[in-house]
Amino acid sequence: MSDQRIRLFITGRVQGVFFRQTLKTKAIQNDVFGWVKNLKDGRVEAILEGSEENVSRLVEWAHAGPANAIVEDVEIRNEKFIGEFSKFDVLY
Repeated sequence: MSDQRIRLFITGRVQGVFFRQTLKTKAIQNDVFGWVKNLKDGRVEAILEGSEENVSRLVEWAHAGPANAIVEDVEIRNEKFIGEFSKFDVLY
């Protein structure tokens, strides 16, 4: 299985519900690297790099999010794998 890089834009009630921190925990558990941050327009943006299987697991999770989230849409953009990350960060 090859490595993959995905950029996500998650829309809905996704800020103030521990979306970023929970995504970071899931990413670490699944050997996925990158970052996640809140956007000023209320969405959450994330870049995920890792094996196709592990990244797919996180994308699937992002469609539901943590318990208090209400995910309305997940925009998925495939990008060229770079391998630039050695950890997963929450950006502020």
